[in-house]
Amino acid sequence: MIIKLWINDQEITKEIDGDAILLDFLRDHDCYSVKRGCVTSNCGLCTVIIDDKPVLSCSTLVARADKKHIYTLEGLQEEAREFGECLADQGAEQCGFCSPGLVMTVLAMVKELKNPSDNEINEYLSGNLCRCSGYMGQLRGIKDYLQKKGGAGK
Repeated sequence: MIIKLWINDQEITKEIDGDAILLDFLRDHDCYSVKRGCVTSNCGLCTVIIDDKPVLSCSTLVARADKKHIYTLEGLQEEAREFGECLADQGAEQCGFCSPGLVMTVLAMVKELKNPSDNEINEYLSGNLCRCSGYMGQLRGIKDYLQKKGGAGK
């Protein structure tokens, strides 16, 4: 099957197997921020943004991304840097293994939710696991980022 999609604004047309997984496809195209964690859609490490929505690439077929725009951390460096600074200011960077998935989910959330409450933020991020933290520093960093973006956390 031949697909056409855009990864970080770069058009790609390629023949794929019908059972090809998006995570593997992205890593084959130099998107190494997309990580393999649980492979059961439970940890969020593989989160990418497809047409402004966070998607778990470990459980998404490449064929489902046909004619869609996919963004990884490599394509959103400026936004990621700005959010990362907010995390670091709150001491929430920890080991960093979960950070790419968390960053991608937050960048999608900023576009989707306006002025979210703590509960809405926690619900939106419920699929992102961090083994290092209790999430409080991350929540403070997210709220700080939202304030800077004009969608201030409550």
